[in-house]
Amino acid sequence: MVVIALLALPALKAAELPITKNSPIPDFQNRTQDVVPYDFDAPPQGLFRAITMAEGFDEELGFHRTHEIVPVKPTDRFRPDAPAVFIVFNLHQHYQGFQVFGLCFPEAVDGLDPTKAIGQDAMHIALEDDSGYLKLSPPQSPWKPGRYKVEIHVGEQINEMSLMGTMRFTIAAAGK
Repeated sequence: MVVIALLALPALKAAELPITKNSPIPDFQNRTQDVVPYDFDAPPQGLFRAITMAEGFDEELGFHRTHEIVPVKPTDRFRPDAPAVFIVFNLHQHYQGFQVFGLCFPEAVDGLDPTKAIGQDAMHIALEDDSGYLKLSPPQSPWKPGRYKVEIHVGEQINEMSLMGTMRFTIAAAGK
C-alpha cells in the first residue's frame, strides 16, 4: 500500500546546480607570498608541543595515568659546574615510535671548534610516550663558558633530512 502511494507521487526535480567557471590550477595552490618558510635555526615546531632547556627533570603521573616528563628549573643559562643540561619536551600525538636526537656544538666557545659536535644524546619514543628528555653532559668538567647550540633531529638516524630545529644555551663565566 505504501509502495503504491509513493509511485503515485509526481516526479520531484532536484534543484539545478549552478555551473561553476573553469578556474585555473594556480587558484587552488598555495601562493608563494603566503608560504612562511620553516626556520631550522629556531626551536623545533610541528611534532613538538613544547620544548625547553632545564637544570633537571621530574617524572609525574599524567592525566591519562601515563608517565609525564616535566622540566625542573627551566633556563637557558647554566653555571660551569652544572652536571648536565636537559632538554625536556612534550609531543603531539604520533602513530609510530621514533628517536629524538640532540647534537651539541660549541657555537661561541673559546678554544673549541664550532663545527665539531662535543656531545650527543638520543631517546627512543614509543607509541604511548608523549614526553621525553635529552641529557647533555659537559665534554670536559666543568663546562667551558660560552654559547652552545643543540641540533634536534627526529627519525631513525641523524642526517640532513632529520633536522627539526635548533636550541641554544649559555654557560656563564664563573661568578656571573
